Amino acid sequence: MKQAFLDKSLAFILKNQDKYKEEDIEKLRYGLEGIYLTITKTIILVGLSILLGIGKEFFIMMVLFNIIRYPAFGYHADSSIQCLILSGGIFLGFTYLSTIITLSFQTKLILYGGVFILFLLFAPADTVKRPLTNKKKRIIRKIASLLVLGLYGIFIFMLKTKESNYFLMSIIIEAIFISPLPYVLFKSSYQNYKKVGLNRNV
Repeated sequence: MKQAFLDKSLAFILKNQDKYKEEDIEKLRYGLEGIYLTITKTIILVGLSILLGIGKEFFIMMVLFNIIRYPAFGYHADSSIQCLILSGGIFLGFTYLSTIITLSFQTKLILYGGVFILFLLFAPADTVKRPLTNKKKRIIRKIASLLVLGLYGIFIFMLKTKESNYFLMSIIIEAIFISPLPYVLFKSSYQNYKKVGLNRNV
């Protein structure tokens, strides 16, 4: 099914534009594959969240996570199956947890402080395919990550328990993904920009 989607999409694009080079076609294929996997994974996870009775909460968590994920980036699974299992377990688990736990102000402060330190140390976290070697862009991503984190902190400490949990859990998940932990566990290369070098125009 995935291959059929890629073939038909590429055929449609190339039919209307014949100036693409082989390298451009590979980039298109990679992008289309990412879209396909994202859509199918989302459908599966949303379906599971609805079955578990946390559909609305799951949607909120995904939105909040992706907002902070954009500047901070982080670990990407090497395969679609690994991605589905990893993201399914983490997102569904943390979403459910956010609906049942009540945290004290002190506990929230400790957790938020730990997350803040991880963001200072590791955001933005890259991958082999996207080493983030542009120094200026890395600084911009770092600042943007901390600004979003600061905004989330306001909501974490101002909102009622359940709503604040969504913000807290989303940044905890992202802190996990930017830390060395998943890279080490899944034997993936970490801080790839150091191997390539900074100040490249990519």
